[in-house]
Amino acid sequence: QQILNGLVLGSMYALVALGYTMVYGVLNLINFAHGEVLMIGAMVGLSIINLLNLYVPGLPGYAILLIAILGAIPVTMLVNVIIERVAYRRLRNAPRLAPLITAIGVSFILQNLVQLVYGPYQTNSPKIFPDTWVIEVGNASIPVLSVFIISVAVVLMFSLQLFIGRTRLGRAMRSTAADRDAAALMGVNINRTIAITFLIGSALAGAADELHVGQQG
Repeated sequence: QQILNGLVLGSMYALVALGYTMVYGVLNLINFAHGEVLMIGAMVGLSIINLLNLYVPGLPGYAILLIAILGAIPVTMLVNVIIERVAYRRLRNAPRLAPLITAIGVSFILQNLVQLVYGPYQTNSPKIFPDTWVIEVGNASIPVLSVFIISVAVVLMFSLQLFIGRTRLGRAMRSTAADRDAAALMGVNINRTIAITFLIGSALAGAADELHVGQQG
């Protein structure tokens, strides 16, 4: 049972960590606002789930979770691209302390914006999958939701591996991470490559936070 619990939590943490380390690998920037992007995605997904339960009652749990994931990912992608364009891009060649302090400032800004919109109160996740949806394996009970979470995480990680290793944009990201100046000399669009890195990182975060919201329900 504990192995299963660890796999479920680990799959969600892995998606968050992949997005975080992708930005660090390409920009050498510790993006302290990544956690707040995750939080925004979770709150947006929670709003979508509540609206679906209110206006489309009886919708299957897996459909609700998939719609929440597909709804939250574009929001997290938009927020992360705006952060990169407004806060980080102009500090790309600045001393390392400047983007670090900026990242902390962006983190505080996002925290307070979410408090203004959703309030400072604790919000509970509604139950998406019934408690009776379990698979008994020996002495362990495997919820169907746990199988769903692990499956989605594995598919996303495998897709990311294929994208980084087999596509032109993936090669551009790897070359930018290895040597940004040399990559630019070879014709790589650095601004576009970094923006795509932020997009992918935020998409993974958006998926992870919705899986977490579903798991907490």
